[in-house]
Amino acid sequence: MTYPGRLIILGKDITDQYVVVVYAITGRSPSSQARKIEYSSGQALVKPTDSQELKKGNIELLIYPAVKIKEGIAVSNGKHTHDILKNMKNSSHPVRVLAPALELWDYEPDAPNFTPRISGCVLSGKNAALSVIKRDENGRSLRNYYEFPLTPGKGKLISTYTGKNRDPLPSFEGEPLDIKIHTQNADKTAQYFYNSLEPKKNHADLRVALVCVFSQPSKFQKSDVSIINRHERRG
Repeated sequence: MTYPGRLIILGKDITDQYVVVVYAITGRSPSSQARKIEYSSGQALVKPTDSQELKKGNIELLIYPAVKIKEGIAVSNGKHTHDILKNMKNSSHPVRVLAPALELWDYEPDAPNFTPRISGCVLSGKNAALSVIKRDENGRSLRNYYEFPLTPGKGKLISTYTGKNRDPLPSFEGEPLDIKIHTQNADKTAQYFYNSLEPKKNHADLRVALVCVFSQPSKFQKSDVSIINRHERRG
């Protein structure tokens, strides 16, 4: 993928002990690049690195909680992360958490791309779920939900775009992609997926930030969290 936009990975580590959640940001515009991820008190927040540059974009779509951890883990590319977390107490089935929480949300109002809203949910059971809300050709919201078993060493990936860097950006298509998770902790997993987004030679580096969570289902609030922010790294 040359430009996936934002992406979510949900899976299980190879030891079958930890749920794995990855959220990554790539961005083309200076305002999208002017961001970082910080973790505090059970949430990974997307924050500005340059407030003046950020104002050139749509702040409502650029600043949000990417991951929130409580009874489970909620992850998304927008402020709908709040609603997913709040709805966790109402069901033990991840799709039944996502669908009501996202009922009033549509794709992003950023014509001509109309960026999909992507979301994920992990609870204490053996399943996880992902969601993509995108625009159809008539301007309506298409809502797709995918529930799947958490299998050791495997994960599922969705992104906002297909990965082709063209205008307008084509929205994610089809079912979540299968991903292998062969690393055994949050730091190594974050580095692996960050490296996998490295651009080809002579191409712009569109990486912005990535957060990886390793969590035992019975101890969500004691999760191991690793963050990589491109604009806080040398070289």
